[in-house]
This record gives sequence, structure tokens and C-alpha cells, in this order.
Amino acid sequence: MAHYEVEIKSLLGAKERADEIKNKMQELDSDCKLISTNAQLNHYFEGGDIKELFSKTKHLFAPELLSKFEKIVAEGSDFSVRTRQRDDEVLLVVKASVDGGTSFNTVTRLEFEEPVAISLDELDQLVQSAGYVYQAKWSRQREEFTYKGANVCFDKNAGYGYLAEFEKIVDSSDELELVRTELDALMTELGVEELSQDRLARMFDFYNQNWPEYYGTDKVFEIE
Repeated sequence: MAHYEVEIKSLLGAKERADEIKNKMQELDSDCKLISTNAQLNHYFEGGDIKELFSKTKHLFAPELLSKFEKIVAEGSDFSVRTRQRDDEVLLVVKASVDGGTSFNTVTRLEFEEPVAISLDELDQLVQSAGYVYQAKWSRQREEFTYKGANVCFDKNAGYGYLAEFEKIVDSSDELELVRTELDALMTELGVEELSQDRLARMFDFYNQNWPEYYGTDKVFEIE
């Protein structure tokens, strides 16, 4: 079964602001804990044919995972295709919009994110064989916490600086509105504001045009 992801981003800027929110989470939830840290390379693609991508990569996945992929192809729109290396693990990531936004930055999405037993370069070549070309390459350091039933990720992103993502994953679209309300409440109690989709789109566009300057560095830009 494909999963629905509800994810709300907040731009934090400096490390001190990220640390302040982490401390507040610990104060408000005694069960809050750090569950993972990792370094990531994320390669975004554009163009291509999602059905051809399915054909080119289906040999990499077990049948139960392919059914998830097929659901996204059948039900989704505005597909986002990316490859990811998380420490030593390589993954294919496909996301599709279900709320009228874009699959890159929208709040609710169908998602497929599964590991493969090949290198990042080899996976990139398979994606490109389905007609896709590089849109941009991203790098980040991530810390992931559990907080009151949600996942909260703190990312140090090349170009963006520190960003928080409040996320829940559910199995049914019927749950999306309730989960969105729950995440809004968590962010309010922590005093963080949602990064608007318009501003996020401007940041995303600027990075895509200038990514070689930022990829793998600590450089940060500001876009209002």
C-alpha cells in the first residue's frame, strides 16, 4: 500500500534557533528522542516518463513494493523523482501531489521511498534512461526526532540553512485533514511558523538555478 505523507516545513535559519526548538520539545514531551542522524545527497530530476521509470527500475523491488509504486503512478499527479544516498544506503524516491500543489513542496503527497542494491550513480543512470535529466543536486545533514506522535526533522541544507520538517505518514487519504490539524497544533506550541508555499517555491527555483555553487557546501542564501 502506498502511504500518504503530510509534511510542513519551517525555515529556522541559524543553528541556535534549531537548538532552541529541540530543547523545547524535550521540555514538552518526556518521550521525545533522537532516532537517527545521517548525511544525505539528494538528486532531483525533471522530464521523463513515470511509466518508463517504473519499467526500468521494477527489477530492483520485491512484488509488494511494486504495488506501492503502481498505486502512485495510477493515482498521483505532478510527479517528483529523486535519488538519495543516506549514509551508505541508496534509495529511489517518487512523490506525487494529492492536494493540488506541486510534488516537490506540497504539504500532502503520495510517496514511494525504497532502498536499492546498486550505487547512487547506477540508479541515476537508470532514471536517466527513462528520459529524466538532472534538475539539481542537494546535500544536507539531518537529525530526526519523535515528538508527540510525529516525526520532526532538523536539516542543515546547503543553500537553505536550518529547516525543520514536521511529518506524519498515514495509510488513508481520509486521515489527511486531521493530521494536518495535529501538525499545525504542534508547531504552534513550539512557536514555529510554516514556510509559505510561495516563498518555498522561490527558494527552490533559486537553488535549482544555482545549485553547483551550494551543493556540498555550508553556503546559505536568503530569499523573501
